Amino acid sequence: MRGLFLAVFALLIVAGDSGRYIPQLIANALSVIQPINDSEGLTPASSFNNDASNVSTPLATQTDEALALLWIAAKQGSKDAQATLLQQFEAAYNAKFSSTRGIEQATATYYLEKLVNLENADAAWLLYQILGEEGASQRFMRLAALGDVAEAQLAFAMSTESPEKREKWLVRAASQQYLPAQAALADWYLLHGQQHLAKPLLAVTATLDMQSAFKYARLLWDEGEHQQAKEHFTFAAKQGHAQAEKALEAVQLYTPYTLGQLASQPAPPTWLDNPDCLQRIQPFATSLATIMRAHSLYSSFKADTRLQALSICLAKPIWLQADALNCHPNYQNTGVLGCNITPLSNIAKKHKFSHAVVVSEQGKANVQNGVMYLDISDAYSVFVHELAHFAGFADEYPIGRSMANKLCDEDGISDFMPPNLIVDSEYWYAPHKTVEGWLAIDPNTIIARAKTCSVLGKNSYKPSRRITFMEHHDSGVIPPLYLVLWQQQLEKENAQRPISMNFFQAFHRNGNQKEAAHWLAEYETFNGQ
Repeated sequence: MRGLFLAVFALLIVAGDSGRYIPQLIANALSVIQPINDSEGLTPASSFNNDASNVSTPLATQTDEALALLWIAAKQGSKDAQATLLQQFEAAYNAKFSSTRGIEQATATYYLEKLVNLENADAAWLLYQILGEEGASQRFMRLAALGDVAEAQLAFAMSTESPEKREKWLVRAASQQYLPAQAALADWYLLHGQQHLAKPLLAVTATLDMQSAFKYARLLWDEGEHQQAKEHFTFAAKQGHAQAEKALEAVQLYTPYTLGQLASQPAPPTWLDNPDCLQRIQPFATSLATIMRAHSLYSSFKADTRLQALSICLAKPIWLQADALNCHPNYQNTGVLGCNITPLSNIAKKHKFSHAVVVSEQGKANVQNGVMYLDISDAYSVFVHELAHFAGFADEYPIGRSMANKLCDEDGISDFMPPNLIVDSEYWYAPHKTVEGWLAIDPNTIIARAKTCSVLGKNSYKPSRRITFMEHHDSGVIPPLYLVLWQQQLEKENAQRPISMNFFQAFHRNGNQKEAAHWLAEYETFNGQ
């Protein structure tokens, strides 16, 4: 505060001479400031220690008088004086107000507030930076933004909750060729599905920022500009962008195919007549983003030692061209991700897969009659959870009322026979066979409460006190008993719903009875009927 007192005192001393010629005021001030700037404070004053209280040195006094002269010139309308003041305060701020420069934070704040009153936008922004988000008034940021300070416009945009205001200020900041604002505006457009507006912005920032390079490469790839896309993926990968590295790996390993091309290709040789392939699962993707995710899931499954003893064969993903499948995050108003999978029927005839995984851009994960739907945000743990649904496992978290009405009583659960769930019956538990199966595997099995039927206020039970992967996919465990039950389910032909049932239902609804009959026969064969 002593430094602030000296600044005010110096201002009062020179105020009586405020009518002096402005260039002379600036020249007198610079005669003091310039040597300090040139030497970066390494004058005899630099021999003093850096204690902030040591402000009565000749350096501090001279600097305060020089700042007072500049302020008088600035108040009289001198833009040069304002710019010089800002230059000094910014240098002091960058030097963390070291005493070698002779300017304290309180002194800078004092004069910057005066400059703000002159509606100096740059002063408002610097004052906002000095005081910090908590100490500064939102007025300083707004004034700086209105004064076309690009940094302030970006900060103001990101501080507002109004989508309209955010876009407005991002546009204003980006229009000044401020690269961080251009990158932020591109992200905003991508978030709202306006790729055509994001692309020219990313074209500017792609050579400077690895994240922009990656996003630009994805847009180029989706538009068919594959060579340019690879160049930008390579640039981002060299900068350490992990997703860009995965994109390059994906385009090297996979090629998009048409449905016709795939129908003529033979089935994977490991499928046929292999007793270890009781479930033959084929993943599909329809874009670069989804093939990257599908490949990641495939690689994780191959490396997952927990599941290696299960009779499940997962094929390498197939990359379909973008128009091959019609998918929607709210398919047929079900609230979950789904697709019209009938275009896959000819491939299924040739490749002989029993189940499919479709990775799409967006939607809620689920399983429908031998088809698993995932989006690009779903982790590998979600895939494993849904994979258990292929074998008939029930969720152990609270399920919806509609499904609970079908599952959570003695008769309903006997229709589904999930291997991991039982409910109360009049005399004991239902189904009896499920409990007997648990005890046959492990006589010490502990029957514990599950949350499955809680929506109806009914009790349900599972064969473990632990939180399992059927309750929390990301943190739950797969108990050894569950792995035994899983393999037993795979060996029960009638315990599964293969994709043939999905094809049968789809073709039957569409009135294609010939194809429906074919897939009904395939379903009956799979289930040993």
